[in-house]
Amino acid sequence: MTSIVTAAQVSKNFGAYQDAAVRDPVIITKNGRPRTVLMAYEDFVRLSKRDRRVQLTSELTASEIAEVERSEMAPGHEHLDDELAPHATD
Repeated sequence: MTSIVTAAQVSKNFGAYQDAAVRDPVIITKNGRPRTVLMAYEDFVRLSKRDRRVQLTSELTASEIAEVERSEMAPGHEHLDDELAPHATD
């Protein structure tokens, strides 16, 4: 279960909160508002790998758009074509 503690509490007993953060993230507040999170290194690495870069389609060049249009889905992902079909509620 995620703990919510003040920065002062963490300062007074950092070791205990560091141990707790290995099991579940610890949310640290400042002036009553969440400010930082103490978490296990493995969780940080896992979340960091999920970072994605986003680019607006309006920023794509003509050659990049052409490349996307020429691209094909890898075999085994045909079920994703259903995502492109118009829905009855649209």
